[in-house]
Amino acid sequence: MAVDLTPRQPAKAYGGDGGAYYEWSPAELPMLGVASIGAAKLSLAAGGMSLPSYSDSAKVAYVLQGKGTCGIVLPEATKEKVVAVKEGDALALPFGVVTWWHNTPESATELVVLFLGDTSKGHRPGQFTNFQLTGSSGIFTGFSTEFVGRAWDLKEDDAAKLVSSQPASGIVKLTAGQKLPVPVDADRKDMALNCLEAKLDVDIPNGGRVVVLNTANLPLVKEVGLGADLVRIDAHSMCSPGFSCDSAYQVTYIVRGSGRVQVVGPDGKRVLETRIEGGSLFIVPRFHVVSKIADASGMEWFSIITTPNPIFSHLAGKTSVWKAISPEVLEASFNTTPEMEKLFRSKRLDSEIFFAPN
Repeated sequence: MAVDLTPRQPAKAYGGDGGAYYEWSPAELPMLGVASIGAAKLSLAAGGMSLPSYSDSAKVAYVLQGKGTCGIVLPEATKEKVVAVKEGDALALPFGVVTWWHNTPESATELVVLFLGDTSKGHRPGQFTNFQLTGSSGIFTGFSTEFVGRAWDLKEDDAAKLVSSQPASGIVKLTAGQKLPVPVDADRKDMALNCLEAKLDVDIPNGGRVVVLNTANLPLVKEVGLGADLVRIDAHSMCSPGFSCDSAYQVTYIVRGSGRVQVVGPDGKRVLETRIEGGSLFIVPRFHVVSKIADASGMEWFSIITTPNPIFSHLAGKTSVWKAISPEVLEASFNTTPEMEKLFRSKRLDSEIFFAPN
């Protein structure tokens, strides 16, 4: 039975003056459930704060817009890391990590963060479950005052007052004068990589650029079990048809720009052909071949791949598998002439992965 691969926008889950949390649902994007992938987006207004929480899933966070602060408490850590974040930053968030996010009161833009992760061990395949530590839906609202008081060594009245003092749920807007910890430069080491400033793994003039997030440049990726990349292609450029050759799913969020995408699956059948625009998310099933062509605006996307060090095979360009296959096999496979084989092999000798418009 075919699964609908149509790109989707997220729906608002909750929020208020401080911002909102949006999520993609497997009911709307069935491939999320099939691949056990979760996808969500946090948008914080100036002064907005996402209260401390943890998730049932390992994730990669990518800052789509703005700048702010992220607090991170790793499992068994005795002190939080306070990291300054800005557009282009990617962070790997393993299981058990407690995080909070804040957009500065003087900010002129929203702080927008994308979350993509593995929900195979979560409560709901294809959707994150977040556990709030405080607020009206905080964990300790479910315990009796006796248990809370014993846990924190407080009188029951004080415990009840503390637990009920934050009426908001998930996201708040700090009042004037409220202060949060100042980011520490040393805390950023091994916690974040800016994909807009990092060394390029691929750079094709007039074609496109790639930064790959893996265990070499962000060690926590190994614990998360996901790889990621940021791809930017220029106006009317094409991304070579290719597939993940290590049984991985590819989950792609279009950061900005627009273009066309085609995905081909078993039996040579095209399973997706559509236009994609900024803000949309789609998933490429395992071993399916995908290719994209940008509009005049170019196109930028952030993807996770469900393995920490993904391997791709391309079917066009100088790194194409066809360049490695012998001429005789190519002739027989296409049932073509030696002349056509020579013409075919003579093309794309200098281009790899991205093809600039003619």
